[in-house]
Amino acid sequence: MSAVEAPQRLTFMERVSAYVALTKPRIIELLLITTLPTMVVAQGGLPSVWLMVATLLGGALAAGGANAINMYVDRDIDRLMHRTSKRPLVTGAVAPRNALIFAITLEVVAFIELWAWVNLLSAVLAVSATLFYVFVYTLWLKRTSSQNIIIGGAAGAVPVLVGWAAVQNTITWAPIVLFAIIFVWTPPHFWALAFKYKDDYAAANVPMLPVVATFRRTSIEIFVYTVVMVGLTLVLAPVAHLGWLYIVSAAVLGAGFLAMALRLWVKATPKASMQLFSYSITYLTLLFVIMAVDVFVTG
Repeated sequence: MSAVEAPQRLTFMERVSAYVALTKPRIIELLLITTLPTMVVAQGGLPSVWLMVATLLGGALAAGGANAINMYVDRDIDRLMHRTSKRPLVTGAVAPRNALIFAITLEVVAFIELWAWVNLLSAVLAVSATLFYVFVYTLWLKRTSSQNIIIGGAAGAVPVLVGWAAVQNTITWAPIVLFAIIFVWTPPHFWALAFKYKDDYAAANVPMLPVVATFRRTSIEIFVYTVVMVGLTLVLAPVAHLGWLYIVSAAVLGAGFLAMALRLWVKATPKASMQLFSYSITYLTLLFVIMAVDVFVTG
């Protein structure tokens, strides 16, 4: 065991905080923001409080487990990157074996909880996303391909399928389009952040696109994915039977995203990339919130 992984003497609350950090709460929050509005659209109104709580809890547990496994696998490269050097497995706040046991426990509990309190389809989808994230993205693509975040990002789009399945117990074209929206949103979102930390990824020998390609080529790809994403958000309206509020909002929000992606293409500066990254989070949050509101306003 290396020095950076040596166990530390921590207070109870410090240890709890370290285990919570393993789950990457900010990522879970973003995943849940897409799940709940999807449930509202699937229901055509407000689902039961019990169903919403059970689905969000199971989704949070599954996502937290996946993130903890990701930290377990990536602890060697996390210590090489300034952005991740304070993670619990790097500082020694949590022992690797304990982190893995914790992560697997979360996945088992998530599957049982979703199966018992929601339905089997949502449970299978949630755990399948974890398996994809761990084995396809973390263990295979992340360290070997510049396409890593494109393909691996599919795992982050699965929560909308879980939300829809929780309500309908089936998958139709509407959740597939929602899945596609998040799938193509992920590269512009993540590459914009990776611009800032390209030296970190280079030091860890992780071939994120901004590391292996020019700033200009990456910004062009960001713009192309953004165009496709905005188109998909408009396709969703007739497929999911959404009304004027969603259509207008999707168009306005999409125009803002396109403008910032075009600005990044033209200016190609770290500042522009971080502005786009910040906007991408606001964009996705507002798009899904307005989607849910539209159900009540124009439904």
